[in-house]
Amino acid sequence: MNFKQFAENRYTTKKYNTTRKVLDSDIQDLKDILKLSPSSINSQPWLFTFVSNEQVKNDLADASYFNATKIKDASHLVVFSVMDNLIEFEKRVEENLNEGAIRYFKQFVKPQPAEKTINWLSQQVYITLGFFLAACAAMEIDSTPMEGIEPEKYKDILKINDHKVLFSVAIGYRHSEDNTQPNIIGKSRLSANKVIQSID
Repeated sequence: MNFKQFAENRYTTKKYNTTRKVLDSDIQDLKDILKLSPSSINSQPWLFTFVSNEQVKNDLADASYFNATKIKDASHLVVFSVMDNLIEFEKRVEENLNEGAIRYFKQFVKPQPAEKTINWLSQQVYITLGFFLAACAAMEIDSTPMEGIEPEKYKDILKINDHKVLFSVAIGYRHSEDNTQPNIIGKSRLSANKVIQSID
């Protein structure tokens, strides 16, 4: 199957098979892939928390509004957070990035208001979401990205420091009775001429 076919087959899974878990080896591959995600100036301002513990997963589900059942039934939940301690982030930049990236940070990022900087850092984490969903599709693992969560409760449950929780992604394998699968209802997308232009 080529990547276009994976893209055609993936969808935001609504119902998971509760008896089939993602293999530990595949989870490790997904962790490695996330670590390789691209970001502006290689800033890497993120934290990825993989949750398979059923009690913790249930606690997070209870802080996830209408997404609760998906989280409880999925194999794992992955929580995506952005570093919001800018003092610690600057230390990370100075300790790990090359001179050009450090100069860019000090000239263009550091002088702006903290809120704008955290927004810019958050955009880098959203890049990893696309990277992660594509990786899951290529590995034939189903996924459900979710912003419908209570970030502060997530942060408390997971005891996360120096980061702000942005969103989470349930992963696992679709239930055969999930009637929202693309092979059942197709995929609803705008026509290409409305979203793509070519300048030759």
